[in-house]
Amino acid sequence: MRFQLIDRVVEVQPGRLLRAVKNLTLGEEYLGDHFPGFPVMPGVLMLQTLVEAGSWLVRLGEDHAHSMVVLREARGVKYGTFMEPGKTLTVTVEVQEQNEKTTVLKGKGEADGQTTVAGKLTLHRYNLRDRDPALAAIDQQLVAHYRQAQVLLLAPLTGRTP
Repeated sequence: MRFQLIDRVVEVQPGRLLRAVKNLTLGEEYLGDHFPGFPVMPGVLMLQTLVEAGSWLVRLGEDHAHSMVVLREARGVKYGTFMEPGKTLTVTVEVQEQNEKTTVLKGKGEADGQTTVAGKLTLHRYNLRDRDPALAAIDQQLVAHYRQAQVLLLAPLTGRTP
């Protein structure tokens, strides 16, 4: 993941549902350009927040069995209200279908009770070593990274301090 937009996970039912939050602050680097004088979270980053939440749902549901969880398809994406600094984006993703390599999710982002983004996502998961056995060490590094990040994201649920 290039961006790490999710601040914390507030509810998780592994393999079924995940709810997370993103607190948008004026300190977000991209807000300086989007839009000057009227800063709002870009729609593509709202969508990315849903993808990240979905990726975490997949990882937690399979105990990090795959190092790579990537967006394969986004369908029926609709945008609602603007997401402005000072607001909290609450995202919910729910598994609709799943097989050994793909997961189809329904996702929704809301701020102040109004929809900001919604859509159906298909995520694909794999390990780099499946394509090139020499990349097995990178798989292990990625999984270790995500396990460490998981401690931070789930701290409010687990009561563990990072």
